[in-house]
Amino acid sequence: MDHPALKLFRIPETRQRILITLGLLAAYRLGFQIPIPGINPEKVAELSRTQDGSIFGILSAFSGGAIGDAVLFALGIMPYISASIIFSVLGKVVPSIEALQKEGQSGQKRINQWTRLSVVPISIVQAIVIWFGVFRSIPDIVAPGHEAGLGLMLVVVVALTAGALLCMWFGELISEYGVGNGASLIIMAGIIANMPTAMRMLWVNDQSSAWSTIAMLGLIWCVMVFVVVYVQKGERRIPIQYARLQRGRRVYGGQRHFLPLKVNMAGVMPIIFASTIFIVPTMLFSALGWKYWEGVFGDVSGFTYVALQMVLVIFFAFFWNNLMFRPEEIADNLREHGSFIPGIRPGVKTAEFLKQTLTRITLAGAVFLAILSVLPNFITAGNHDISQRMAYFLGGTSVLIVVGVAMDVVDKLNAQLVMRNYEGFMKGGTGPNWTRRS
Repeated sequence: MDHPALKLFRIPETRQRILITLGLLAAYRLGFQIPIPGINPEKVAELSRTQDGSIFGILSAFSGGAIGDAVLFALGIMPYISASIIFSVLGKVVPSIEALQKEGQSGQKRINQWTRLSVVPISIVQAIVIWFGVFRSIPDIVAPGHEAGLGLMLVVVVALTAGALLCMWFGELISEYGVGNGASLIIMAGIIANMPTAMRMLWVNDQSSAWSTIAMLGLIWCVMVFVVVYVQKGERRIPIQYARLQRGRRVYGGQRHFLPLKVNMAGVMPIIFASTIFIVPTMLFSALGWKYWEGVFGDVSGFTYVALQMVLVIFFAFFWNNLMFRPEEIADNLREHGSFIPGIRPGVKTAEFLKQTLTRITLAGAVFLAILSVLPNFITAGNHDISQRMAYFLGGTSVLIVVGVAMDVVDKLNAQLVMRNYEGFMKGGTGPNWTRRS
């Protein structure tokens, strides 16, 4: 009997989607082989090594790009993610955008168009920041025969902006014609693509203890995958009772369902917000020439960075959950549909109960994310052979992204098999049946 995974290629539609996804991801990786004109490739390699443990190296793991490298796709998908986050926040605080979101497909189509248009100015701003904050920070970055003037700056900004737009286009094509979310898959591909280089650097730095280090890192990776999956599947199920209506001799409603509240509802967004915040003081102190404070905020292994990182992650976890999850709206919707939480009065009491439950769950998820965000600093402590990029892959943040995206892809492929009357990946049922309750 064939493995359920092999049955995916027997379904023409699924096979086509998988091949389109793999082809677009391959085209995305080709963009990292196209250098920006006028930049010295030797200095770019040196810059890539020096930025590995900096805030720009960290953001490269979150953007699916290579910030600090003079290649076409250096910005990756980060401008598109920034635009999506901006409109997600605006949809909760601006009434006109919120009204568009409630219009359904037509309103969402207009918001998506605004998101695409806003990628251009965001890409330009981020490209200018990269030019002054990265490319101009190392001497002789300009190739012989060129000058680091306005002309070369325009070339770099236009190239990085065009690369960001191409990454956005690839992501939307994957979302529409491929499998899974395109932006998430691009970030996942960027994280995984850096692993062979990191492993090779580990082998070159110390061949005598390379195998023991690789075994230790493999054990850490397995433990982190288990912990991330355990927490990602954890949820608090709030029972919802539907009112029973009797019309004639028939009784309608009366069923009991659940409102699932995930332990980590915010995903990796708080870590991205907290890491992005550190760019502002780092760039400001660098421009003012305050080397001491630049080192304090730029040292990812320092006490100040670790403490502020944890505080910011916890803050943004509460901010994001409170912004996206509205207990008052859910309580009103439950009351309008004749539903209620057993033992809780509809209306204000239901909203208060949901808010208290959300606060407790968010605290657990925020602490989990805060530990993940600083764990790479402890993995690399005392072991200089492990690069910072490898540490961020094994420390939990990148594992959270990779595992989350992989679980989403598996669920979508499993749904394709179930629709075709196949058994699915998981024996004894489909994906949603093995969700863990906490």
